[in-house]
Amino acid sequence: KLGSSSLPLQIPDALLMERDKRARWQGIPVLLKRLYESSHPNSDMTQIHSFVKELSSLLSMEAMSIVTEERKTPQESTFPNTYTFDLFGGVDLLVEILMRPTLTTQKDVPKMSDDLVKDCLSVLYNCCICTDGVTKSLASRDDFILFLFTLMSNKKTFLQTATLIEDILGVRKEMIQLEDIPNLAGLVQSFNQQQLANFCRILSVTISEPDVGVDDKHTLLARNAQQRANAGPSRAEVNQVALLNIPGFVERLCKLATRKVSEASGTSSFLQELEDWHTWLDNALVLDALMQIASDEAEQSSTESSDESSLAASPLGHRLPQSMKIVHEIMYKVEVLYVLCVMLMGRQRNQVHRMLAEFRLIPGLNNLFDKLIWRKNTSSHVLHGQNQNCDCSPEISFKIQFLRLLQSFSDHHENKYLLLNSQELNELSAISLKANIPEVEALVNTDRNLVCDGKKGLLTRLISVMKKEPAESSFRFWQARAVESFLRGATSYADQVFLLKRGLLEHILFCIIDSGCKSHDVLQSYFDLLGELMKFNLDAFKRFNKYVNTDEKFQIFFNQINSSLVDSNMLVRCIVLTLDRFESQTEDMRVVEVLSECCLLSYMARVENRLSFLFRLINIINVQTLTQENVSCLNTSLVVLMLARRRGKLPFYLNALREKEYAEKYPGGLLNNFHNLLRFWQHHYLNKDKDSTCLENSSCIPFTYWKETVAVLLGSDRTCPYAIASYIDEAYMDLDRDF
Repeated sequence: KLGSSSLPLQIPDALLMERDKRARWQGIPVLLKRLYESSHPNSDMTQIHSFVKELSSLLSMEAMSIVTEERKTPQESTFPNTYTFDLFGGVDLLVEILMRPTLTTQKDVPKMSDDLVKDCLSVLYNCCICTDGVTKSLASRDDFILFLFTLMSNKKTFLQTATLIEDILGVRKEMIQLEDIPNLAGLVQSFNQQQLANFCRILSVTISEPDVGVDDKHTLLARNAQQRANAGPSRAEVNQVALLNIPGFVERLCKLATRKVSEASGTSSFLQELEDWHTWLDNALVLDALMQIASDEAEQSSTESSDESSLAASPLGHRLPQSMKIVHEIMYKVEVLYVLCVMLMGRQRNQVHRMLAEFRLIPGLNNLFDKLIWRKNTSSHVLHGQNQNCDCSPEISFKIQFLRLLQSFSDHHENKYLLLNSQELNELSAISLKANIPEVEALVNTDRNLVCDGKKGLLTRLISVMKKEPAESSFRFWQARAVESFLRGATSYADQVFLLKRGLLEHILFCIIDSGCKSHDVLQSYFDLLGELMKFNLDAFKRFNKYVNTDEKFQIFFNQINSSLVDSNMLVRCIVLTLDRFESQTEDMRVVEVLSECCLLSYMARVENRLSFLFRLINIINVQTLTQENVSCLNTSLVVLMLARRRGKLPFYLNALREKEYAEKYPGGLLNNFHNLLRFWQHHYLNKDKDSTCLENSSCIPFTYWKETVAVLLGSDRTCPYAIASYIDEAYMDLDRDF
């Protein structure tokens, strides 16, 4: 029943003690034997507690050495006490002692004290820290995990329970179902705000799709296969719904995210100390424990004297300056923003959006921006992928999480105008009026009671700090992504002009041309933003020409574009689309002027330059290597060919591809690859609706025309001048390869 816990029972005490001396077991097997003998349904809890305390002191020093010395890979030789404790069944025994009250049908069972529960949890946690195997074996026990959640309803044992659950869920292979937790809604509603913030740490593991960290790197083939295999909603999605159904849950998260920290003047050097400690203080729970000690001491001393300054005199009080409270608050907010961000990206996106707007999340964050979110420039750090575990300081994690939330909030959603204040919304209306174009419907529908207040809205504040960001800072990546998502969707002239008036285009060009930026991620985010900012916008191309006013600058700009087409192809697509539109508006003299003067448009107007981009776009991808990140190259090459088809030039382009192959002495190479890519395109896009609306919005080409063009290119009639098959000699044909 108890696995190996019966091991010490069968060995006489004398033999155990004799062996103990040689093996240096520190008396652990004998203690476990006593604990086992004294633990039965009607046992004396004080006796059990004394054995647990004794064991706890033997194990805690080993765990402490891991925490302070940052030993990443525990080995049994390094932690002999924990190893011995586990070997002789200590872990199973403690789990049984903890769970026994829930398993017995007997009435009047002696109740375990909070302190005993705490000490049992503490021993288990120490074992998890020192021995990987313990965490894994506990993670495989559903009954124990669900039991731990019920312990969280007790404020006295909350911290220890939360810490242990977090560790266990971190190694668990299969995601737990939140619906299985007894009375989940009641449990969550019983938490105070501090507990709710810590609970968000645990929730983050239960609502994020596994493997999402390498999402962009996952091939689309693999992802499509996975989606077919898991047709229904995933466990993470079911868990998100369970949380949304808890009354008041999202509202309380919004309150947590936007509450202020009572700021004191001057920051202590303690913050620097904390930066050094964050390796083991990265857990808000540890900080909570420190806070707890401080407030307990404050309570004690306040009973002795009514002097309010007694906290400062207490041993820990003087080590808890304002800056620590700020960092503590920041750590909470990181967890809360993460949960909100994941929910904004889920299937319930529209419901979450309505709630975040109603509970004024954006105005609340706007009010915190200067005082807390961007209160100082944080030193630069290594850029992490979207969902990589970040070992950054709390301040850095907080900024990234905040920017990711803004990105998710405004991406293809009409609520994006909540990022502005009333004056800024009026400015957008005035821009539309002056240009004699109708206001965007989403702008008209924006509820003015829910927008930002104060002198500046959140978007404008973001652009201000973006322009001051040091050249090498990788916050630039997240900042550019957040601003770009505001522009995404159907192109809005007023939105573009609003940002152009704030000097955004010149700032981006400075970063690409003059700052010596080498980071692929940052460059990609800037090219994407530039594409959205300039698309179809005469003023933007004029401003570009004014900034890029020498051949040298133009050359540097194009070298950056050519250094990686995967990063820059969205900008190439924007230039090609804009050129096509401007060429059809030559009755407008302003358009004619820009077409003749702008170096960028003149360059793309030369057919050999467009063909050069087309060759390379098709050449750098194939079906096996397509990912969410580089599939845009395929769509950009399609845009070039759709525009050619509209003007009756498609056969010319296809023939140019054939000639390129022969010049490269690789007949069929480009065209077979492109044919396969287009077959995959049909297979991928004709099954989904979201991607198709994105393609339509970003190109202003109806999706029906995308589908028709692909169908024409894939036609099997080898006499048709629009079919790829017509341009490949039979000897080199390889069109129907299985994906």
